[in-house]
Amino acid sequence: QPWSQVAVSTSEKCAFSEYNVYPGHGMRMVRRDGQPVTLGGSKTKSMMLQRMKPSKLQWTQGWRRLNKKMQVDTTVKKRTRKTTKFQRAIVGASLEDLKKKKTQKPHERSAQREAALREVKERNKAKKAASKKSEGGAKGKAFQKTKGFGKGATGGKQR
Repeated sequence: QPWSQVAVSTSEKCAFSEYNVYPGHGMRMVRRDGQPVTLGGSKTKSMMLQRMKPSKLQWTQGWRRLNKKMQVDTTVKKRTRKTTKFQRAIVGASLEDLKKKKTQKPHERSAQREAALREVKERNKAKKAASKKSEGGAKGKAFQKTKGFGKGATGGKQR
């Protein structure tokens, strides 16, 4: 036989330990569902029949993979995209308004805030003055009925 026609040996994987099983070694077992299973030897056959989990036994490739004892070339770390900031309008303020506020200088912002506070205070003063004018006459009459003792309207003791 010429050297160029030598048969190439193909190995199979053991169904339990995942080690290579070369031709002339190991054994074949047919499962109940009819699937042929290649086993490395009597040890793997025994463990399989005892329904042992390969990932619980240190000498199997399954355990080594689970406990990160070997390099796994198949999984490549996924690149994560960097998140980009995106600004949206808030209820009551458009995007342009928000951008204007962001570009404002601090002293301008504080001046605006003070002006707004002044305006609110003036509005409150005007409301108080208006309420005093309208209630002033009514309150005077109510107090006249009680004659200054505060008993008639408030429900105090009567003689």
